Amino acid sequence: MKKLFFLFILGIAVQTIQAQDISDAMRYALDNQTGTARFRAMGGAFGALGGDLSAININPAGSAVFSTNQATLTLSSFNIKNNSNYFNTKTTDSNSTLDLNQAGAVWVFENYDMKSDWKKFSFALNYENTNIFDNSTFSAGINPTNSVANYFTSYANGISLNTINNNYFEDLSYRGQQAYLGYQGYIIGPVAGSTTNQYETNLSGNGNFYQENSTVSSGYNGKLSFNLATSYKDKFYFGLNLNSHFNDFTRKTSFYEDYLDSPGHNTSSGVQALRFENELHTYGTGFSFQLGAIAKVTKEFRLGLAYESPTWYNLTDELLQTLNVSCPDCGTNGNSFYADPNIKMIYPAYSLQTPGKYTGSLAYVFGKKGLLSFDYALKDYGNTKFKPKNNYQIENADMANTFALATEFRIGGEYRINQWSLRGGYRFEQSPYNNKQTIGDLNSYSTGLGYDFDDFKIDLSYTLSKRNLQQAFFSQGLVDAPLVNYRNDSVSLTVIFQL
Repeated sequence: MKKLFFLFILGIAVQTIQAQDISDAMRYALDNQTGTARFRAMGGAFGALGGDLSAININPAGSAVFSTNQATLTLSSFNIKNNSNYFNTKTTDSNSTLDLNQAGAVWVFENYDMKSDWKKFSFALNYENTNIFDNSTFSAGINPTNSVANYFTSYANGISLNTINNNYFEDLSYRGQQAYLGYQGYIIGPVAGSTTNQYETNLSGNGNFYQENSTVSSGYNGKLSFNLATSYKDKFYFGLNLNSHFNDFTRKTSFYEDYLDSPGHNTSSGVQALRFENELHTYGTGFSFQLGAIAKVTKEFRLGLAYESPTWYNLTDELLQTLNVSCPDCGTNGNSFYADPNIKMIYPAYSLQTPGKYTGSLAYVFGKKGLLSFDYALKDYGNTKFKPKNNYQIENADMANTFALATEFRIGGEYRINQWSLRGGYRFEQSPYNNKQTIGDLNSYSTGLGYDFDDFKIDLSYTLSKRNLQQAFFSQGLVDAPLVNYRNDSVSLTVIFQL
């Protein structure tokens, strides 16, 4: 007889088959603008300006624009609100985070050789949390046709019942583990008389499945940049960044389904409800580099060009899955709730290559009164790849077909009144998906101000970012997706010290 009650604490098992999908890759390929308050207030439009430590993340030549040594420290609050609509049921969830997201310094070395055209050199060291993963989403509604049983059958079809019954959970592939959970949880069973290892739902009801899904994520993606730049005749600036990336991401999902309102459901026998929980922890490091140049065409007009290489990550995933089932007559325990294997799987390290990025910029400086700046960037998300390629041919082909060539533009302005600076900006980023729905276009509006105390400066910014998301709870089987309206209100405070 099948065992229904499993609460195994078997330590840590090492799996040989990966479980990554394309949404995992997109998490690290997608940009999320952070940085100093001045940088954020002007929409990140700094590719032809420089003179800000976060600007070197757009164009590394920008550090040579500094005239004096500086150090900056930035504290930011991120306030996220997600409004979800799942089969016409509306829910709301929110998350707030306070983060020390930027710290850095730049040192400028003048060249006192009057005969040399290389007027100065600069070295900068800057750390930023380029992505804050703290977020929370809750969706609920009545699905008229699809149950989570479809998720389990999509993995189980083609796997023999003998494989499921005669192997420990930790010895199965990821696909086999999902089949194991569905079968041992009495959610699915083999099709009677089937010789092709096909499975079907054991649920007695027919449609109108009540479903809830809660997703809570946390962590960060940090980047430490080592920057070198130089100035030629005070008209041309060239720079290089060597970037070290640090990633730590945790996502906990809890999916609930019951069948009380399902037509034909037997309330005295079989599965009445279930809760399927997944906890994913991804951590690792990466490397990238950037090249950039800025030209002063005239005293007022500047042009910038920059290239950001792919980021090459080396990542490790840990996954913990738990399935709890309410079933009054399943198994022999006589309990109403049962739990399947509670085993943390550690997958072998894998590599991820995110796409490179090209940025062209122009700016006009009105003396000491103010400036206007514009950046335009191209990024082909279809170049995202898992490695080794032979292990991920299907996933890489899927990303090449699903992800898009996306454009981004940023506009920023600043107006100075004595020691005060007033700023504003706008950022638009196209969807990285060809369907424009899984992750929609981003619109971001920002404003801010700064005050110069001579020996130090204080900058403050406010940024409002919005985009629509339509991501399914599961990667296959049950792929109905809620429409989520994402909103992020963030405030940043930067203190700048003259060294």
